[in-house]
Amino acid sequence: MVNLPTIDMIKTGQNINRLRKQAGLSVRDLQDIFGFATPQAIYKWQQGVALPTIDNLVALAAVLQVRLDDILVIDTAAQAQISA
Repeated sequence: MVNLPTIDMIKTGQNINRLRKQAGLSVRDLQDIFGFATPQAIYKWQQGVALPTIDNLVALAAVLQVRLDDILVIDTAAQAQISA
């Protein structure tokens, strides 16, 4: 068995919300930066319902001027187990 880390979506969403506010950006600002027609994706990220795609995550880190590790929260307590 190999223990794999998992992403805590709720805490990651809280990080996105906090970092967005620290950067002085509104949800609408992010919507415009990403070229989204609606802000729903950003709200889903912040609520921990969905995660940004890898390319959007990299862009988000650049916009917020943080590292990916500053956005993602890895849940080490509830690691998924797989058979090798």
